[in-house]
Amino acid sequence: MTNFIWLAIAFPLVGVVVNGIFGRKLGRAANGWIAVGTVAAAFVVGVLSFLQVPSLPEHAQIVPLWRWITIGDFEVYLSLLVDPLSMLMTLVVTGVGLLIHIYAIGYMDHDKDVARFFTYLNLFIASMLILVLSDNFLGLYVGWELVGACSYLLIGFWFYKDSAADAGKKAFIVNRVGDFGFALGVFLIWTTFGTLQYTNVFEAAGDKPVAVITAITALLFVGAIGKSAQLPLYVWLPDAMEGPTPVSALIHAATMVTAGVYMIARSNVLYALAPQTSTIVAVVGGVTALFAATIALVQFDLKRVMAYSTISQLGYMVMAVGVGAYASGIFHLVTHAFFKALLFMAAGSVMHAAHDVIDMRRLGGLKAKMPITYWTFVVGGLALAGFPLTAGFFSKDEILAKTFEANIWLYAIGVFTALLTAFYTFRAIFMTFHGKPKDAEVYEHIHENKPVMTVPLVILAGLSIFGGLLGLPGGLGLPNWLDGWLEPVFELKNMFVPAEAVHTGVGTEVGLMALSSTLVILGIVAAWWVYLRKPQIAEKTAQSFAAGYKLLANKYYVDEIYDALFVNPARGLGVFFAKVVDMGVIDMVLVDGTAKSVGYFGRVMSRWQTGYIRNYVVSIFVGAIVIGAYFFLR
Repeated sequence: MTNFIWLAIAFPLVGVVVNGIFGRKLGRAANGWIAVGTVAAAFVVGVLSFLQVPSLPEHAQIVPLWRWITIGDFEVYLSLLVDPLSMLMTLVVTGVGLLIHIYAIGYMDHDKDVARFFTYLNLFIASMLILVLSDNFLGLYVGWELVGACSYLLIGFWFYKDSAADAGKKAFIVNRVGDFGFALGVFLIWTTFGTLQYTNVFEAAGDKPVAVITAITALLFVGAIGKSAQLPLYVWLPDAMEGPTPVSALIHAATMVTAGVYMIARSNVLYALAPQTSTIVAVVGGVTALFAATIALVQFDLKRVMAYSTISQLGYMVMAVGVGAYASGIFHLVTHAFFKALLFMAAGSVMHAAHDVIDMRRLGGLKAKMPITYWTFVVGGLALAGFPLTAGFFSKDEILAKTFEANIWLYAIGVFTALLTAFYTFRAIFMTFHGKPKDAEVYEHIHENKPVMTVPLVILAGLSIFGGLLGLPGGLGLPNWLDGWLEPVFELKNMFVPAEAVHTGVGTEVGLMALSSTLVILGIVAAWWVYLRKPQIAEKTAQSFAAGYKLLANKYYVDEIYDALFVNPARGLGVFFAKVVDMGVIDMVLVDGTAKSVGYFGRVMSRWQTGYIRNYVVSIFVGAIVIGAYFFLR
């Protein structure tokens, strides 16, 4: 079946063609189920190929399709890579993507342009599959750019709203900054290795100068900073909430934002040979995790709380791959896909039932009216917080343990961020679902949503609980299936960089788990005390620390700083070129001036065309005198 892995990409593209061309004639119900059916077919292909990976030679197979580019000695084949990492990512993209597609049928049931929506959604899935299945950096880059284009289309889906149109443009432009660095990295790979094929590049990497590998990995990481929303290019992701909730779930959970983490894990050989870059990666990830968590503490838009949570959790993943714990980063990527898709879709369920109200200050008391949404949100919140025995607990604690081995300061940042995560997550739960209704008009219309929206929530809740079984702590003698599964992908890295001799013992690992669990429980209890038992504490704290509260509420004024440093000068430069250069110089001087000069010259010359023979005779006579004088006097 692995020879037919290309069908995983082809099926969603069929949905793109059918809904894109015939969608409006087929009807709303058909649009949704065609999109769902094609993604389901891709998921089946992924599962069958996944099951065959252990029987492949060296657990990997390249599936060539056709020669793509030939320019002199430069050849690139369009071929796909079937190995443990690509298949795991394929299941995450198609599996979680399938549940989001099903949910979207209910969520978008009143939208007038469903065909266009599902066309974009299918294209997004196909683009992400191109990214994770390609066996070379050029194919990775193509998928990378395609998911960026799809994010622009989906975030700005309601383009008639200025906020949505602006958010789509912001996502596209900010990502272009990172993608420029990524493209330079791909160019440098070609000039260094003479090939873009993963296998050839990784096998030859050990013979190249460290400075060159460091430059390549740094440039590639610039792209990851944009796609995976790390400091300083994270600013597009909170504004992506302007798109429909299924888009938020797809971008934040299973597709676009995970691309940077996947790319670093896929390029693990290069990053293992560039310790300076890896250190930068780890520090950026740790600082981003803490930075975003502090902002989430004071947000009131439920989806924006989840957005900053995504940035923070991506920081954990980036920190993990930065310290060399590639399997741990991928593990958290998988569990995060489960619980973050769940949380976004549950938030969307609230928004859908409350007629687009998502401000937690207008909600409250929804627990009784939306029991399925409530309990699934709680499960997702527990997993996000890293509550013991949930999926998020196992993956986050594995990252913290690996970080503890590598750098105690990064570990401190990670474990403190875990405390903040638990607090802001349950702050959102208590403000939204507990207490008394804050807006009677909104509360009156609240109701649980259709099964097409709630069933995916239940499935994801189950995965958020039991997904941790994929990677039980190996240090405690428990089976870590995921580490074993991904070992063939990361074993080449170990050939060049020996494994660390010192690892945490059983006692230390248990102590680290106990510490993080205690902080998580403390954060949950603190949120309960502040927002249910003593709500006046939050108000008094905001008043007592007004400057700090305002700083967090305004997101450290990063957008305002970017406006002052980049946006406004660029806009001013654009106005200058438009009004002064274009209209003043090009239009008035070059274009209009040239036309006026020709007209003036024509009018002058026309005075010589009088039609009188005597004038022409005089002109000839004068001309003859001038020519004669020239030859006589020279």
